[in-house]
Amino acid sequence: MPSVMVNGAELYHEVRGTGPPVLLMMGATGDGGHFDAFARVLADEFTVITYDRRGNGRSPVPAGWRTTSVEEQADDAAGLLEALGTGPAAIFGTSAGGNFALCLLVRHPGWVRGAILHDPGLYALVDDFDVVRAPVRALVQEAIEAGGPALAVERFWAFVAGEAGWNRLAPELRKRLRATASTLFGVELGTYELYMPDDQTLTSLAAPVRLLVSEESEDRLPFLAEIAGRFSERLGVEVATTPGGHDAYHEYPEDLAAAVRPFLGEVSGARI
Repeated sequence: MPSVMVNGAELYHEVRGTGPPVLLMMGATGDGGHFDAFARVLADEFTVITYDRRGNGRSPVPAGWRTTSVEEQADDAAGLLEALGTGPAAIFGTSAGGNFALCLLVRHPGWVRGAILHDPGLYALVDDFDVVRAPVRALVQEAIEAGGPALAVERFWAFVAGEAGWNRLAPELRKRLRATASTLFGVELGTYELYMPDDQTLTSLAAPVRLLVSEESEDRLPFLAEIAGRFSERLGVEVATTPGGHDAYHEYPEDLAAAVRPFLGEVSGARI
């Protein structure tokens, strides 16, 4: 299995295609296999790197690892790029992966040519985070009591991606999500949601940022559109809408790839 030791963690990764490097960063559940179809579409123009975040999927739980942070996740991503020798990359982060991508840009600007934040989970921007997370916490708790983390991750994914979302996942991916669900519920949740750099940091970002919100998320998960809108005001950039829901990389990989190609090419110097 293609793995490297980075920042004290063994990270499983895959590299597809040739061209300027693009790193895809997953949010909750942390498995790079979510991006398989999306990565294949982009690989005709870019070197696309996917990876399982520490303790997720095919990346084992580091010894003694009990908590994490956006900073640790950003350091892992920078360390992976360094280990692979890619040089600076364009970054695509979805959901909490958008938080990690933003922190990567803040902490390791030399590794980032530009960042796309898709439905970022920057909950510091909502009026009442406790109200937003209450339905998810109740759903997860009920599922854990009924069937443990494995059932909880299935219910969680159906909440964020719709009832059909779980069935869209490849069987092997579903199996891995069940197997490492304890990372999400026992380690990660509660460590990244309220990450938000101050205004001075945001105005001094060294690379451009693109904001995307999924069309269906505006109806099903309206707080994501609220977050994107408020963050766009902080950054002074526009928000673009992409087809599908929170898991657009599964349902509409070609459309999502078409939406991000111009930015990825521009920041990578592949397009003028």
